[in-house]
Amino acid sequence: MTTNPTEPDDAFHVFDTTLRDGAQREGINLTVADKLSIARYLDEFGVGFIEGGWPGANPRDTEFFARASQEIDFRHAQLVAFGSTRRAGAKAAQDPQVKGLVESGAPVVTVVAKSHDRHVELALRTTLEENLEMIRDTVSYLREQGRRVFVDCEHFFDGYRANPQYALTVVRTAAGAGADVVVLCDTNGGMLPAQVLDVVSAVRRETGARLGIHAQDDSGCAVANTLAAVDGGATHVQCTANGYGERVGNCNLFPVVAALELKYDRRVLPAGALAEMTRISHAVAEVVNLAPSTHQPYVGVSAFAHKGGLHASAIKVDPDLYQHIDPAVVGNTMRMLVSDMAGRASVELKGKELGFDLSADRDLVGRVVARVKERELQGYSYEAADASFELMLRAEVEGSAPSYFRTESWRAIVEDRPDGSHANEATVKLWAKGERIVATGEGNGPVNALDLALRAGLERIYPQLTSFQLTDYKVRILEGRHGTESTTRVLITTSDGGAEWSTVGVGENVIAASWYALADAYTYGLLRAGVEPADG
Repeated sequence: MTTNPTEPDDAFHVFDTTLRDGAQREGINLTVADKLSIARYLDEFGVGFIEGGWPGANPRDTEFFARASQEIDFRHAQLVAFGSTRRAGAKAAQDPQVKGLVESGAPVVTVVAKSHDRHVELALRTTLEENLEMIRDTVSYLREQGRRVFVDCEHFFDGYRANPQYALTVVRTAAGAGADVVVLCDTNGGMLPAQVLDVVSAVRRETGARLGIHAQDDSGCAVANTLAAVDGGATHVQCTANGYGERVGNCNLFPVVAALELKYDRRVLPAGALAEMTRISHAVAEVVNLAPSTHQPYVGVSAFAHKGGLHASAIKVDPDLYQHIDPAVVGNTMRMLVSDMAGRASVELKGKELGFDLSADRDLVGRVVARVKERELQGYSYEAADASFELMLRAEVEGSAPSYFRTESWRAIVEDRPDGSHANEATVKLWAKGERIVATGEGNGPVNALDLALRAGLERIYPQLTSFQLTDYKVRILEGRHGTESTTRVLITTSDGGAEWSTVGVGENVIAASWYALADAYTYGLLRAGVEPADG
């Protein structure tokens, strides 16, 4: 890594293993192109090390290292190859997988080694002394080849509890052979913060080695365990973006670096990088094709969302009263949620967020609060449907909601044919700009047919609709009041290619609820596009 006064120095390492350990999460299957894309995001974020995978173990990782060296100009990170110690009874210089680490061209190598005596004897099926020689030989050979070496001590904490002297000997052997960092791994993820603090402190005191921490999240403590290890003297933290990883996951990169920078006052990222954290988190989630966790600390869309009226009243006075940091510091924003729990302050703050100053009109705020509570009693949910809430708010503020068309009637037909196939057809009758419109649509379901019919009827008059696309559709059946009767709520997310907005509809069935949500979606989209409302 080139020396740069804006860069963190080597005294503390942020080591990312999304491309190796994170990729072991169920449901993640990264292509080489995916890995290259994520590597670019992680380098942009400013992590010091990116573990790219196990070259030689599978063709995909081998290709990744070959392409990364040619296609990515790393500005902050160094690429790390992952592998294991040499085989028992062999020599590192002749071991094919060790040679593959060298041939990857990565300047840094992470070697996983056994540190739990039972794993040595049962998994490796060798002696405790031979395991130490495997570590010594492998690290020494890689150092001779000009590689910087980190050693991951697998199952270290469990091994330390079972046989502390042997676990300590593994650390001393790795450090003595030239490993820059010896990483203590909570491989099964069962440790608790106080235990981690005690063990890391003791190992540092007994060995004097530079220590790192690798924490799995099986006990829900991976982030806390990582910070406890830092308290105990670890200066190298291994994490994955969004906590991806095997079983329940790994230590989450983003809350760890945020805590180190904002709570520990330790600079571990390049200047300005923290403000990009929310964007980077969501970008990586898109590449792995998993929806971003809405409730993830710091970067989730709900991380600074406020729903209770008491919270809103306090935030109106000072946002810091119910927020531990300014959301902008990590690239996030505060959100006010409007629901049946809303009070005046919630509505005022939400109105301000949408561009309406309601502070001088107490009667108007009262009407909006009452309207929200009434509608939520019917089954509406505005906390996830800002666009529908804004349309309702405009109706109260301006005397009527913006209107671009008037519905005369609509219907949807599902035809079940003898051959087992189905036909879905919808017809809408509308008025727009004084013109009566009748349009039909055929789709892969009644709601899709209804959407296509609505588009067919309006796109000639409002060509802006051609850019609209439904990106998400959720249905919830609400509890019925009389036997089998029920109410249906539909949430729709629509995009115009530049932004997204969400609308809600409630009806006696899924098609009716969908129609109301669609009507709001198109109305809000046209309003957002700057189209002047027109009476039907």
